[in-house]
Amino acid sequence: MSTPGGGELSATLRRIERSAGALATSSVARMDETLPWFRALPADQRSWVMLVAQAGARSLVQWLQDGGGTADSTQEVSDEVFAAAPQALARSITLQQTVALIKVTIDVVEEQVSHLAAEGEEQQLREAVLRFSREIAFAAARVYARAAESRGAWDARLQALLVDALLRGDSPDVLASRAAALGWADAPPVAVAVGRSPGGEVSAVLHVVYRQARRIGVEVIGGVHGDRLVIVLGGAADPMTATAKLLSAFGDGPVVVGPAVPSLDEATESARAALSGFRAAPAWPSAPRPVPAADLLPERALAGDAEARRRLRHDVYATLVRAGGELLATLDAFLAAGGTLESAARALFVHPNTVRYRLRRIAEVTGFSPLSPRDAFALQVALTVGRLDPVAPITSPVPTQTMTPATRKTAQNEDDPRRSL
Repeated sequence: MSTPGGGELSATLRRIERSAGALATSSVARMDETLPWFRALPADQRSWVMLVAQAGARSLVQWLQDGGGTADSTQEVSDEVFAAAPQALARSITLQQTVALIKVTIDVVEEQVSHLAAEGEEQQLREAVLRFSREIAFAAARVYARAAESRGAWDARLQALLVDALLRGDSPDVLASRAAALGWADAPPVAVAVGRSPGGEVSAVLHVVYRQARRIGVEVIGGVHGDRLVIVLGGAADPMTATAKLLSAFGDGPVVVGPAVPSLDEATESARAALSGFRAAPAWPSAPRPVPAADLLPERALAGDAEARRRLRHDVYATLVRAGGELLATLDAFLAAGGTLESAARALFVHPNTVRYRLRRIAEVTGFSPLSPRDAFALQVALTVGRLDPVAPITSPVPTQTMTPATRKTAQNEDDPRRSL
């Protein structure tokens, strides 16, 4: 059709060059008439579209001059046609909307073919415009693909920085600024889940996380730190249930969920608990998946977690001491008897019903039932930690074994649950 330098269409090319400004103006006017969302754009963005339309008309001329109008040409439209507008335009206008703009522009050019083409060249120009529209659409797709890749890489970096800030315990201002850059809505409650990363490209790992999070309707921020995948969940009424639906995003091994907190500002506490639980989880091979960090308190304490030791000391040991009523001595005797109620009763010189009553009281005041092997282990660790790290001198109840027979009989009568009936 044309040769480099113009060839057959030299007259037509000159007409298109002279009409470039008018074509751009007509195209933008048509966009304003037919595209409601275009009318709602700010003035500066509309002006950018005008610049792109003018650049498109010039690009058509250049493309034809370079031989792009021939049927067997492989000449591509340069992406520079979109360089007239800042990258911010790609974030304001979607790819679908850009295709609509291109379609309107091409329609306007096709309507003007009879005026733009020299005599006898109308059909050639019409075919060339159709091929050009295809190439300009591909060029737009390349621009948006690069923008998406760039934004994806930047978002992944921001998320990694946010997760790192959470793990370090940075100030709430730092967390808030980075979360805002990611569009985090901070929907309560917020919880942190930690598990092993499945490996591979970080972007691919996080893509799986986001896809599944969208499916279940929760907000997430993820990051891969070494071999660990850390996920911050927001807006999940039950973080444990939500994490269970995200398990396929994790690699093999335990997945630990920290406690739910009201907002991202307080998520450092959840992150620390989840990380501590993840490090300690191998000590409980039969742990459920996912498992709450609170269920790993004894393993975390043995692994050196100061917060877990503090909770066992204050919430379990000190609570038992304050409750009195021979609860601590009964628990010692029950654990020493290997969980056999009758043996504990004989060691304490009390009726087995009294032991049962005290064990129920222990479960009520601590939340751990001595009759459950798992809870009994947690209570054993709590007793050990409490006696190693006492917060203040605490006088334990005198063991029943050291009482005189008369005093022991009085204690038995006082502890007998039938007296309260």
